[in-house]
Amino acid sequence: MTAYATPPRAGKREWIGLAVIALPCLLYSMDLTVLNLAVPSLSKDLKPSSTQLLWIIDIYGFLVAGSLITMGTLGDRIGRRRMLLIGAAAFGLASVFAAFSTSAEMLIIARAVLGLAGATLAPSTMSLIRNMFLDPKERAFAIGVWISSFSAGAAIGPPLGGFLLQYYWWGSVFLVSVPMMVLILLLGPALLPEFKDPKAGKPDIFSAVLSVVSVLGVIYGLKQIAVHGTDWLHVLPIVTGVIVGALFLHRQTKLADPLIDLRLFRSSVFTVSLATYLLATFAVFGPYVFIAQYLQLVLGLSPMEAGLWTIPFAAGFIIGSMLSPVMARSIRPARLMVGGLVVAAFGFLILSQAEITSGLVVVVTSMTVFSLGLSPVFTLANDIIIGSAPPERAGAASGISETCSELGGALGIAILGSIGTAMYRGTMQDSLPVGVPHDMAETARDTLGGAIAAAAQLPDQLGTALLSVAREAFTAGLQVTAITSAVVVLGIALLAISLLRHVPPSTAQEGENGIVLTTAPAEEAP
Repeated sequence: MTAYATPPRAGKREWIGLAVIALPCLLYSMDLTVLNLAVPSLSKDLKPSSTQLLWIIDIYGFLVAGSLITMGTLGDRIGRRRMLLIGAAAFGLASVFAAFSTSAEMLIIARAVLGLAGATLAPSTMSLIRNMFLDPKERAFAIGVWISSFSAGAAIGPPLGGFLLQYYWWGSVFLVSVPMMVLILLLGPALLPEFKDPKAGKPDIFSAVLSVVSVLGVIYGLKQIAVHGTDWLHVLPIVTGVIVGALFLHRQTKLADPLIDLRLFRSSVFTVSLATYLLATFAVFGPYVFIAQYLQLVLGLSPMEAGLWTIPFAAGFIIGSMLSPVMARSIRPARLMVGGLVVAAFGFLILSQAEITSGLVVVVTSMTVFSLGLSPVFTLANDIIIGSAPPERAGAASGISETCSELGGALGIAILGSIGTAMYRGTMQDSLPVGVPHDMAETARDTLGGAIAAAAQLPDQLGTALLSVAREAFTAGLQVTAITSAVVVLGIALLAISLLRHVPPSTAQEGENGIVLTTAPAEEAP
């Protein structure tokens, strides 16, 4: 029989503080999506080269992914509130710098600083939740709000960006974050508690460099493969990242005060929850990339219309993330996640029925269903990850969790994207209309965007035929990607029910070494 004192419940200060925590998460997500709409306008003003444009778009996500572990661990050492406030100040200043950039190089530097600042936000906010909400039920709900803020940012970004670009210049999309960051700087010191590991030593700079290079190499290589296909130049960064990662892990075993405490991974609950989170992100990102193109290039929607039709996707995550903690009070997390994963698989199977003429209802329905299904996985896996880590290592655990999410997304885009692209190219190879010039045929076989550009230069009948074949081929690639995601989430369901079934509902209390029941140890629960 094991029992612990009932943990204190959160007060008004903590709940208002949660609203403050949600702001940077919302902005972090908005900044990932809002720039895409501004590309035509900023390209006209700054005239970047094709390489510079790619770096303007990608460097934010690259530096966020590469710096999450370092920033999370640094927050444990210097203070999580201090880390959040430093990141908020840097994010606000870099946003102003980006908004008034006068050259492509200036904007690339601004986006790089935004990425480094953005990497402080997710680990700091999630680890603060660990300290502010000690009651497991309240913490699970707070993490649901935390997840919802990211979804809300993804939903708000495209329509807000479209509105600003319609009436103002492209730099306005960056200035949205400035008032919110000022609000965080004003309210944070009064509403958010400070917490840091009192026994932490000085951060190991070389370990930080190794971790950034490792994650950055893998993410960069995967994204290059997703865009350009498999080539040794694109595989080399991945290999380099893996080798540097191995050196990083070896160094951690030799340090008295490592950047990452590898003992976290001795907990099977922690490790399996990380794997579940990574694979769920993997399953959703591949089809989502195809959906964005499908709405615009197959169904012919404008970027603004496509953005609006993806709001149900974000709404599904918001609703599911808020309901999951409530349901988890009486249902074991593994069972709730498995139920959600089965629902998500059904959603992906709905997506596999999309056609080139009647796909909008199918796509919107499927996005709503699989986002609702996956939301318990994202919410509860993060709750288990942060709850199973010692309080003084919450920042490191948060950084590892978010790095897994970034890696899962990159893997999803690279692997599932490659599957869909291979399907498109194979179908185009067999079905290309007779009479299309060789150079245009090569362009059309490469991407749907290339096929649309080629069709515009051909006689009406031949161009229409090429366009029809290309859209059919792209839709076939989307269908195969959706079916693959359905298989993946069913595999995750087996993983969760096999290895997380002993984790109790959040009505359990929390002990020093993880979550246990108030009436019996978790290991003995049926």
